[in-house]
Amino acid sequence: MKPTQATIVREYGPFPGVARIGGVSYDGEKVWIAAGDALAAIDPKSGKTLRSLAVAAHAGTAFDGRRLYQIAGDRIQTIDPETGRVLATIPTPEGGASGMAWAEGTLWVGQHRARKIHQIDPETGAILRTLESNRFVTGVTWVDGELWHATWEGDESALRRIDPASGEVLEQLDMPPGVGVSGLESDGGDTFFCGGGDSGKLRAVKRPR
Repeated sequence: MKPTQATIVREYGPFPGVARIGGVSYDGEKVWIAAGDALAAIDPKSGKTLRSLAVAAHAGTAFDGRRLYQIAGDRIQTIDPETGRVLATIPTPEGGASGMAWAEGTLWVGQHRARKIHQIDPETGAILRTLESNRFVTGVTWVDGELWHATWEGDESALRRIDPASGEVLEQLDMPPGVGVSGLESDGGDTFFCGGGDSGKLRAVKRPR
């Protein structure tokens, strides 16, 4: 497996009032970014902020078709995207959590420094399966049956497609030096949305087909 260079097709932001982007999700129309004390909805066509929900939003974000899930410290919140109301909470896996995605009726939760991805029950937080990584995990997404995760260590960041059974790295897209990825989501097609950490930027990266 030889890494290839990621193709950044667009940059968004920085956004008003957003110093850092933690998690990223997509609801079919809007890109949601976790901005610390708020979840902001961005129009991927114009790059404008459409809405903001006043909820704790420190790391990974996911969407199940109806509800948003948001990591806030030691818990994962289930959020009504219309009202911003927190409907339920479950604990994060022990040791905290970074990226998060929804697939197969479950949440897939990355652990940054533990270098793990857990498949967890969205109702109870019970861990159903664990994949080991040899790199920090800073974002997780599923698209067309493919499991991808972002990694960011020092000045090096990449998007990696891994085997969902073994964790083996099947494909890797290297980001330019100094460009970090703090959250990862697919639009279901040809684009990955990548949070840019302290840069406050969101980047669209071409998904290889």
